[in-house]
Amino acid sequence: MSEQVAVKDRQSGDRAQYGVCGFLALVGILVVVDALRLGATTVTNDPIGPKPVPVLLGALLVIVSIFYAVDVARGGEGEAEAGEDVDPTSPIDWRTVGLLLAAFLVNVVLIERLGWVISGTLLFWGSAFALGNRHYFRNLAIAVGLSLATFYAFAIGLGVNLPAGVLQGIL
Repeated sequence: MSEQVAVKDRQSGDRAQYGVCGFLALVGILVVVDALRLGATTVTNDPIGPKPVPVLLGALLVIVSIFYAVDVARGGEGEAEAGEDVDPTSPIDWRTVGLLLAAFLVNVVLIERLGWVISGTLLFWGSAFALGNRHYFRNLAIAVGLSLATFYAFAIGLGVNLPAGVLQGIL
């Protein structure tokens, strides 16, 4: 009797996955509609214009959603992650989630006042602390290095100026 129930469950598919299929289709349709509203801005350097790439990506999203819905209808299931050593039955570690959220919120609040280098340092150091690393001084040195590297990578490499805050004129 239990084999019949298992076969019936497999044939009906996981109904929650149809929500994912619908979401993919909706996003694909929105991307195509938005791309078709773009004006004709062709120049000599770019005779095609900006429309083809988003139209293609939106159409591919719709096609993937259709194939995914067919797979779910046929009873397809994703294979569980074999490489992860995480127990999916273990409870959520709300302390870690809260500490990560706090580090992110501190960054959001302080980035304009103190600048990216200081708020980014607090973000990187706080994230390492929240995830369980207890090498405080080493993490602080790495966090300073990461925030300085990203500050200059954005400024020099991408031409995007991150806020310098209190270090304006020094950096």
